[in-house]
Amino acid sequence: MALINDHFLKLSESYLFSEIAKKVTDYKTTYPDAKVISLGIGDITRPLAPAVLQAMHKAVEEMAVASTMRGYAPECGYSFLIDAIVKNDFNARGIQLDNDEIFVSDGAKSDTGNIGDILDIENRVVITDPVYPVYQDTNQMAGRNILYLPAVCENGFVPEIPAGKVDIIYLCYPNNPTGTTLTREQLKQWVDYALENKALILFDAAYESFITEEDVPHSIYEIEGAKQVAIEFRSFSKTAGFTGVRCGYTVVPKDLIGFDRNGEAHSLNKLWRRRQSTKFNGTAYIVQRGAEAVYSPEGKQQIRQAIDYYMENAQIIKNSLQALGYETYGGINAPYIWVKTPGGISSWDFFDTLLYECQIVCTPGVGFGINGEGFVRMTAFGTRENTIEAIERWKINLKSTTL
Repeated sequence: MALINDHFLKLSESYLFSEIAKKVTDYKTTYPDAKVISLGIGDITRPLAPAVLQAMHKAVEEMAVASTMRGYAPECGYSFLIDAIVKNDFNARGIQLDNDEIFVSDGAKSDTGNIGDILDIENRVVITDPVYPVYQDTNQMAGRNILYLPAVCENGFVPEIPAGKVDIIYLCYPNNPTGTTLTREQLKQWVDYALENKALILFDAAYESFITEEDVPHSIYEIEGAKQVAIEFRSFSKTAGFTGVRCGYTVVPKDLIGFDRNGEAHSLNKLWRRRQSTKFNGTAYIVQRGAEAVYSPEGKQQIRQAIDYYMENAQIIKNSLQALGYETYGGINAPYIWVKTPGGISSWDFFDTLLYECQIVCTPGVGFGINGEGFVRMTAFGTRENTIEAIERWKINLKSTTL
């Protein structure tokens, strides 16, 4: 008899975005002529940068010649990409990292979920609420106990430091879903807590390239002591439009240690390397050449233009909704706008209202946790035309914030 992992039975019936997709499909089946505009799932709409495409085309041609073709990629990434990552993402900010502290992968979603492979199920895990569902679901799959820290209006979406001792802390800043951030001093408090309690911070920096304010750290390693307590996850998905290409990386400093049940220290860098060499066959050469081009002078300029485009969309959404009387957060250092639903309407009810009255798709806040109830998340990743049209529909069909 094959036994299942019964921790899966504790999960909700479907993943949040699968549930949204089903609702939208049902709507389109009923109203096939409706033009639905999605400002819900955070998928990109701008094409890959020309510099990236050129690099990938060249790599494809190399694969057609015996002397230049590549087979299995190194599990942790090609040195040409890792060199570019270290120089541009870290050295440029005064952060020193060694190449063997960078692990190239197929994206931050995979790594934030897979990192649990090297961590004991008895760890006391802390995540903020609302939260990116992957952190919660993957720990539930493993059977870990989770402590939730409210990130709500009353505390400025900055969760309080745990009163007691915990082992693993998930932080995502700029935050998905709320679009809010931590200042340098606020992040330092988390690092200090981890140092004092020998805790591990799993820091998701997937949206760091959207930061516009000076006092918001782009990397947790800007904080003194963070290399001893933090793993950082990065993604090219939103930064460079790689959602359909898949590439990201994880930083596991060699100073970072974990402990076995006897209290003996072990290198997390070595454990993650061993995990990757066993379970991951490496990101494709063509994709890594494209990622390398992100750091070229042309690539930087082109990608900056795409990021600015999305952030202009964010301002259009945020400013327009505020003018209509809605309470909004985020949209300044992140491509997400966290919108309070009007008149105490539930997140899913307001989702239905937007879909049926305006043909707009949002993401219900409650899908990110209990404290997301009463909010919806809007993304700035649509086209400019669709973003403007969606706001115009909203103005016409939902004039009142009390409904």
